[in-house]
Amino acid sequence: MRATLILADGREFEGQGFGAQGVSFGELVFNTAMTGYQEVLTDPSYRRQVVTLTAPEIGNYGCNAHDDESRAVQVAGLVIRNLSPVVSNHRASESLDEYLSRHNTIGIQGLDTRAITRSIRDDGHVMAALVHGEQDLDAVRARLAAEPGMEGADLAQEVTADAPYTWTQGTDGRDHEGSYRVVAVDFGVKRNILRLLVDAGCAVTVVPASTSAEAIRALNPQGVFLSNGPGDPAAVTYGVELAGELMGTVPMFGICLGHQLMALAQGAQSFKMKFGHRGANHPVRHHASGRIEISSQNHGFAVAKEGLPEGLVVTHSHLNDDTISGLDYPGLRAFSVQYHPESAPGPHDSRYLFEQFIELMQG
Repeated sequence: MRATLILADGREFEGQGFGAQGVSFGELVFNTAMTGYQEVLTDPSYRRQVVTLTAPEIGNYGCNAHDDESRAVQVAGLVIRNLSPVVSNHRASESLDEYLSRHNTIGIQGLDTRAITRSIRDDGHVMAALVHGEQDLDAVRARLAAEPGMEGADLAQEVTADAPYTWTQGTDGRDHEGSYRVVAVDFGVKRNILRLLVDAGCAVTVVPASTSAEAIRALNPQGVFLSNGPGDPAAVTYGVELAGELMGTVPMFGICLGHQLMALAQGAQSFKMKFGHRGANHPVRHHASGRIEISSQNHGFAVAKEGLPEGLVVTHSHLNDDTISGLDYPGLRAFSVQYHPESAPGPHDSRYLFEQFIELMQG
């Protein structure tokens, strides 16, 4: 059945729909990873985004329950060049088409995804509508024109946990008892982050994004982790306040949105990037060692280098555009990174950061 990708700038692309039928709206972004489409689909940081994958064929190895990074598909839609007609992997329990249908998510194939990617790279983000099936396209265009962008959007409340819970599963799929009491604040946390915290020896309690500093202190943590998540960090004012109240009182580690909230709590500023960083092949320099890490990244906002408060130390930099990829907060027993060391999907170069968190708590 015909599907249409409609952009707010007036361009339209027709292709073949798969997955669910209907209409969805979101910010059009691209991801350069060759694999890991299921992790991308279920990453809460992609909330309200229509994701274009640059790899030419998607769906080859199907989908399975273990690779979900959250309880649901989070993207607003999926744009690909070609849907693989064959699923060939012993771990697969269903095809990508079946998976998207079950999660009520629209996909479109048959588009020149690399041309779309070049357009986003050159012109920046654009809002989009994805239509699959018979719809009133004039009504869709009118609604698209009124859709707000990501700036000013607090989306953490849409993806956070409803109530506190404990997490005990490691990457081996088994439950473990940890030695270090860690409270993970869920702004849209990925499951593999929690698994790696368990692997590192943590007993993890996950709490909703709006949990107060007082409630977290009552859990007597030896460390606090601030998770990734979607939207504009400047709009997550309660997260900035939480980071400010806790930093210096307990060891703290932040990833992605958590990194941004920690930086803002110390007086830094954030900004909306032209097209962001999304993929599993981004080079990052670790300043202390000079080592280059290939990293998994997914963010449309970043911490500004201009006006960075004195005392904050840049520990990692993105080699493509020299944006800040990591910060240390001397005297506060805290550090953070903009990228995703949990490698889901992506390489394992940065997993040492979880051991660094353990060493911080030991100290």
